[in-house]
Amino acid sequence: MKIERVEVFGVAVPLVGEYKNAYLAKTVQKSAIVRITSSDGVVGLGNIDPGPGYSKESIADHLGVLESTMKPLLIGMDPCNIHEILARIEPAIEGFLDSKAAIEMACVDLAARACGVPVYTWLGGAMTQKLSFNAWIGIQPPDKAAAETVAWQKRGFRSAKIKVGGGIEADRDRVKAVREAVGPEFGLRIDANAGYDVETSIKLAQMVAPYNLQLFEQPVAAEDLAGLARVRKAANAVGVIIMADEALLDHASLIDIIRADAADMVKVKVMKQGGFLHTRRMIATAEAAGMKCVVGHGFGLGINTMAEIMLAATSSNVIDGLECVGPLKTSDDIVTHKLDLGGGTLDLPGGPGLGVVLDDAKIAKYRFEVAHV
Repeated sequence: MKIERVEVFGVAVPLVGEYKNAYLAKTVQKSAIVRITSSDGVVGLGNIDPGPGYSKESIADHLGVLESTMKPLLIGMDPCNIHEILARIEPAIEGFLDSKAAIEMACVDLAARACGVPVYTWLGGAMTQKLSFNAWIGIQPPDKAAAETVAWQKRGFRSAKIKVGGGIEADRDRVKAVREAVGPEFGLRIDANAGYDVETSIKLAQMVAPYNLQLFEQPVAAEDLAGLARVRKAANAVGVIIMADEALLDHASLIDIIRADAADMVKVKVMKQGGFLHTRRMIATAEAAGMKCVVGHGFGLGINTMAEIMLAATSSNVIDGLECVGPLKTSDDIVTHKLDLGGGTLDLPGGPGLGVVLDDAKIAKYRFEVAHV
């Protein structure tokens, strides 16, 4: 079996309202879709959803590299030999882990489909049959944040991430209001998106310690591992767990975090880490270092979301409350059956492959050319 055709599409799918974080505000999700077809007619799908703060390159850059650099390298290769695929594409251009992940994702999907098994079986087997998901609360007044979290709780969610930034007193008041509204058993996380300095982060950790958080995500700049380590030491002293997100990119960066004692946990994303195999190995390394993992990119379309769901199911080192909740934020998708995560849980989907089918009509509806990005 050989790779016969590689297709690359750029799509802009509308979001449900406007979403803001420390990096941008947006009303559409611009993503790249890769469809690989083998000489036997088997199809594999890949999807990446780059965004500022998480991806070093823009969606336009990724679409250009996928079309001009990656695509020509793949024709005639064995799509089931993922090691050879990676050995071909990874040296072709520095960086662009998202683009490489899109290719690897499509090849893994194709290989699993060719074997007639789900991707999680191809990766070694599932450790769980039911996934839970993590809700999210933006930077907003305490009463509104509390009401929104209660609404998620009533739908079936058992944990939520509260965005923080812009002032630690307001952050504390938001967390306090949410905790009082949802009770002691509901899991709460906070995420600063690398927006605070070391001293401010330490103060915030001390201020929110009474509210029994699951974790405090990326308080300081991604490159400041020494500062992150200082925050971790002070936060741990008051019972607050620190998780690295923006600081984590490739396997080498994970080793740097471990050596610096900079985090208690790490967050991984299939596209950001360069594909299934790299991400799975990083989860295993984190486990060997005694660090639990969170999985999920919050703005993934259906293909990328299913990839993260299936990957997460393969490891007991991934905690409950996946953050791959993109289908809750989009008003539509580019697969034939949009994932329903609205109840906060999902039975592990079957395959073969990723278990999703590309909707060509939706691709045509939401497609954009690179020049229009």
